[in-house]
Amino acid sequence: MGNLVSRISLLHLLLLVGLFLTLSGEVASLGINYGQVGNNLPPPDRVLDLLRSLKLTKARIYDTNPQILTAFANSNIELIVTVENQMLPILMDPNQAFQWVHTHIRPYFPATRITGIAIGNEVFTGGDTALISYLVPAMVNIHAALVRFGLDRFIQVSTPSSLAVLQESFPPSAGCFRPELNRIMPQFLRFLAATKAPFWINAYPYFAYKDDPSSISLDYVLFNPNSGVVDPYTNLHYDNMLYAQVDAVTFAMARMGYGGIEVRVSETGWPSRGDPDEIGSTVENAAIYNGNLLRRQLKDEGTPLRPNRRLEVYVFALFNEDMKPGPTSERNYGLLQPDGTMVYNCGLFELASTSSTSSLISNVTRVKT
Repeated sequence: MGNLVSRISLLHLLLLVGLFLTLSGEVASLGINYGQVGNNLPPPDRVLDLLRSLKLTKARIYDTNPQILTAFANSNIELIVTVENQMLPILMDPNQAFQWVHTHIRPYFPATRITGIAIGNEVFTGGDTALISYLVPAMVNIHAALVRFGLDRFIQVSTPSSLAVLQESFPPSAGCFRPELNRIMPQFLRFLAATKAPFWINAYPYFAYKDDPSSISLDYVLFNPNSGVVDPYTNLHYDNMLYAQVDAVTFAMARMGYGGIEVRVSETGWPSRGDPDEIGSTVENAAIYNGNLLRRQLKDEGTPLRPNRRLEVYVFALFNEDMKPGPTSERNYGLLQPDGTMVYNCGLFELASTSSTSSLISNVTRVKT
């Protein structure tokens, strides 16, 4: 893969992206997942410089790392922080939840623009029934603590869920939750509706393609031009799988009487490398998926079901993380290597508003194959 990796330095990356964004402005609906499961990642202050130069104004982290919260103070970055899964039973106690907010949120806000607290990650599909039972009470207690501090107007509380919470996802209008969640899901949705918080979904069309490449169109999952599919019950046309997955979640919530809750994509991405059985995990596909997604985000698109509501998306991930367990793909979702070089050119630079600038940047940053 070495000859596929760009040799552009971090400095060049920052200068060129800055030039692009001077012309085209910020992508208000785009965020980035900043994971830290690596032993060679740059320090938070350098990451902040990177995000600023990219004009990215939204990021999500998977803990409440005080170094990151401190480094991000007085920046323009809106930050989602995370309560780790193992903390959920402790937060069943309202006093412990208050103490958690007092320790992990209050000292940093408002200098650090914390806008969301993710209570756990993919709890509904983790197979731990006890943990699932702790989730909503922990969310209620964290929100109550925010109310006591007067922070509930600024910070939303939700939990990111895997798409596996759905029993059916296609066609989108058939979307429904897994039957084993029928008791807990209404409680969760009631909380989201009452607090005006979003349903966060981790949606990866890559997984669907990997599991069934002979039946699923690669162009459809990569946002490439294709004939798409039509939902036979709504007649809505879908030209990509991500939007279909998002609308399936909306239909599933509507079946429970909560169709007005906003869906946001807390994770999506494509691995640039994988094991032999991880079909589709290539540099080329990763560049196409994320590049086409960025183009969609620049247009502030909504889904076919909600075309006038801009879909907020957080790309996974900023860096390749060398200490993540699991298959090879898990360590290869990053847009950047830890040293700041691009893993691939996802076409961000070609989006410049003038053809001459686009050509210049494209020539400088083109990945050699």
